[in-house]
Amino acid sequence: MTDPEPHARPPQDAVPAGCPVTAGGKQPGPHVPGPVYRKPFWRARLPEVGREIASLDARRDCQRIVHLLTNYEFPFDIVRSTEIALFHTYGSRSVSRLLDRTGEFREHGQKRYDDTRLLIARFMQCGWDVEAGRQSLEQMNHIHSFFRIPNEDFLFVLWTFIDFPIQWMQDYGWRPFTAHEREAWFHYWCEIGRRMGLKDIPADKSAYDAFIRDYEAREFVPNEASHRVAQSTVDILAGWVPRPLRPLVSPISLSLVPPRLLPAIQFESPPAWVGGLVRGALKLRKHVKRHVSLERYPSTLETTLNRTYPGNAYRIEGLGPDYAHREPE
Repeated sequence: MTDPEPHARPPQDAVPAGCPVTAGGKQPGPHVPGPVYRKPFWRARLPEVGREIASLDARRDCQRIVHLLTNYEFPFDIVRSTEIALFHTYGSRSVSRLLDRTGEFREHGQKRYDDTRLLIARFMQCGWDVEAGRQSLEQMNHIHSFFRIPNEDFLFVLWTFIDFPIQWMQDYGWRPFTAHEREAWFHYWCEIGRRMGLKDIPADKSAYDAFIRDYEAREFVPNEASHRVAQSTVDILAGWVPRPLRPLVSPISLSLVPPRLLPAIQFESPPAWVGGLVRGALKLRKHVKRHVSLERYPSTLETTLNRTYPGNAYRIEGLGPDYAHREPE
């Protein structure tokens, strides 16, 4: 494995404009402060959650809105859409060359997946004011500090977390994000970007989309690094299902990614009938879920399966490659 190159990107301490928070902000507790909703198992959802979202300010309260969308309204959908978002980043030759060079996906695939999921899901659940969310952002910044990562690569990855969940809810969610929720979602992730030290974050979604079109035109070119990282990820997913079903994982997964990704990662398009069945099943689920839902309420990291850390026994400072582990403060 190639040794990482030191190039620190310290998080910014000041709270810039975009998603204002109360000065002094650290809050106790496992999630963004606010009511905890419980629903009887026979109800699909509680309208109180949607009413609270609508009552909040899209910028000032974006942490709370993202918490409610992630842990109440769309827990399954946001996990799936962010998985596809991460897979899409492999289309960038610059991003994939770094991921391939570290060897983490190849040598510690499931752990690399779980560590990434835990760090990101923690600050989506907690925001940046709650201690655990702040620690997760700090650990992610610490891991990135070992590498020289171009600002435009960071902007590209950040964009996938804005765009893919919005598009997934439009296509497969039991309802699409409202305009109010899309605004909160955008400002939340832009603030995450600022706290990662990113520069020149586009001011609105249309400007960001234009930047991404230019970026992908340059970086989405066929290359072996992208193929290797994508194949390693498909192998991780295949490990989650019984052996007889594993050949289905690749065509099912590839049927959900944007077609423009496939040439860059050097995969053939799956058969059209596979894509039709997968998308049809998700659209059927979308209609059923408007009336029936058996998901936990709220769905949190503590209630989800953790393959690498049974019983969710881990330290935030211990997530990531061995060389990035830290002692707790």
